[in-house]
Amino acid sequence: MTTNRYAETAPDVESIRADFPILRTQVNDSPLVYLDNAATTQKPRPVIEALTRYYETYNANIHRGLHTLSEQATAEYESARDRTAAFINAAQSHEVIFTKGTTDAINLVARAWGDSNVTSGDEIILTEIEHHSNLVPWQMLAHRRGEQLRFIPTDPEGHVDLVEFEKMLGKRTRIVAITHMSNVLGVITPVAELIRIAHANGIPVLVDAAQSVPHMRVDVQELDADFVAFSGHKMLGPTGIGILYGKESILNAMDPFIGGGSMIRVVELHESSWAGLPERFEGGTPNIAGAIGLGAAVDYINQIGINNITAHEMSLTDYALQQLHDLDSVRIFGPPDTANRGGVISFAVGEIHPHDIGTLLDTDGIAVRAGHHCAQPLMRKLEVPATVRASIYLYNTTDEIAQLVASISRAKEFFDGA
Repeated sequence: MTTNRYAETAPDVESIRADFPILRTQVNDSPLVYLDNAATTQKPRPVIEALTRYYETYNANIHRGLHTLSEQATAEYESARDRTAAFINAAQSHEVIFTKGTTDAINLVARAWGDSNVTSGDEIILTEIEHHSNLVPWQMLAHRRGEQLRFIPTDPEGHVDLVEFEKMLGKRTRIVAITHMSNVLGVITPVAELIRIAHANGIPVLVDAAQSVPHMRVDVQELDADFVAFSGHKMLGPTGIGILYGKESILNAMDPFIGGGSMIRVVELHESSWAGLPERFEGGTPNIAGAIGLGAAVDYINQIGINNITAHEMSLTDYALQQLHDLDSVRIFGPPDTANRGGVISFAVGEIHPHDIGTLLDTDGIAVRAGHHCAQPLMRKLEVPATVRASIYLYNTTDEIAQLVASISRAKEFFDGA
């Protein structure tokens, strides 16, 4: 096991927790211990206040009105885009497209890019550890276009086989779509190396960064990724807002996915021409409040520092892995230490069904996820119906991990004595 090597750089967690009103909630007469951050994160007061301020003081549609409220809403919406672009180090703000979330962003690429660039007999390369959101859109494209899906081999901990990956690439390979961090195993994939190998063969890469962007530094230019998708609600922002980053040259070559207002330049009765970036891919009235809330979330993360957040999470993950390893009958899925994983820990407790463990933890006020985590093929690979998943973020504490471990022990005793 690794040591708790990050503790000295951890942020002031108690001050952070004071910014999250929901953390004062009681669940089943116990203080809430929220460890379901891979599903969605809680919202700090500055994000909540940004949403309230929009609705109370300048609620209006954007890019259309000349009145004061519309101009203010437009300015705040585009400012959120600028701050988000800076957060991931996009070269241009218009390379950042607002979507409904990661799922929406990947579907946009599968439609707007895939339908124009994939034909019968072509291949798309994925892995078996993908979330359904980075699997089903490509399956749908395969049914439409007659292409084939191929999967990079992974070991039981989720590490991809780079040697086999390079062998898989060929003249019919059109795109590689891969998770940056598994939402089940917590394993961090070597996306920079995957991108380097793919680009050496002239193949673009989409990165599902839903579980990485909120927790670690992701520099899209440094990665040289062609597409990166992530969600606001997993990084302290509102639900219903997400990001598709795409290189300007690739986005400019893509036709729109959604037709309607805002995404046009000129409309005639029988044909239309498209607006430039990013409007081309933001047809209809967008989630204005969501974008503004995401901008506030980015500001909050920047104030704490993404590297400090990573340090804190890895400190807790070190501690949690050590404590869970010491429990009898607990099987941890994914890497055994923090050398190549994030703060997502999936586990099983003997033969007890994960849903039962999740229910009993909830009686102690502990929120975890139990199920297949939208990764059914991975569950079959692991030969389990489901897992329990605890996922860590910047406001969690060592005491909460200790409460999780104690609650698991009580749950095990309950079933052992049943």
